[in-house]
Amino acid sequence: MTATSDLGFTPDEMMTIAAARALSNDDVCFVGIGAPSAACNVARLTHAPDITLIYESGTIGTAPEVLPLSIGDGELCDTALTTVSVPEMFRYWLQGGRIKTGFLGAAQLDRFGNINTTVIGDYAHPKVRLPGGGGAPEIATSCGRIFITMKQSKRGMVETIDFYTSFGHGEGGDHRQRLGITTAGPALLVTDLAVWKPDPVTKEFTVVSIHPGATREEVQETCGWTVRFADTVEETPRPSALELTTLRDLKERTRIAHQGGK
Repeated sequence: MTATSDLGFTPDEMMTIAAARALSNDDVCFVGIGAPSAACNVARLTHAPDITLIYESGTIGTAPEVLPLSIGDGELCDTALTTVSVPEMFRYWLQGGRIKTGFLGAAQLDRFGNINTTVIGDYAHPKVRLPGGGGAPEIATSCGRIFITMKQSKRGMVETIDFYTSFGHGEGGDHRQRLGITTAGPALLVTDLAVWKPDPVTKEFTVVSIHPGATREEVQETCGWTVRFADTVEETPRPSALELTTLRDLKERTRIAHQGGK
């Protein structure tokens, strides 16, 4: 998929907009920083104005004008309906089953939606030490369902992750249920090339739509496991003018805010 403007949008923009579309007006969503935050706020600014966005720092119903740099960004507290303590956020709201959707990113991901954001390589002697899990492990098990967004690469989408930071569907099938986890787990993966959903039985992520300009060959070439495609693979609807304008305006406001108008 080309990264130029000949199609009117970039792969990153398509990924963010496709992810945003999965959210609805009645969602209560625990938002990860980065790409998940962009998708959730595009949804809020377009088709889901009443969505409730929750960030790990304890902000509930936040409506940032710019994308936060971290969960501690003052923009989140300034625009929230209320801010609670982190222990209350996790014990009462998250573990109490009050959050419908968790939206996460990943450094490494396997076909069953297990996420690594801890280390690349051996834990004791890693090649790369990543930011860590933060609240993601609890989000992955306590939210009603999990959406994941990430760019495709063989380095990121791997046969076996190096460390289990956030549990997805484990070994597949009913692994979550066997461990006593009652929530649905990973229900959607949106990449810069395709939209994936778990097989109802095996729980392996399966491609259900491919973004305009991308091909099956590209999807496979940038994935570290043998990709499974649905019997009918659709083309992801192109971004609308409203979706693109909203995303680009949000990114520009964020750039100005974080770079002092340069």
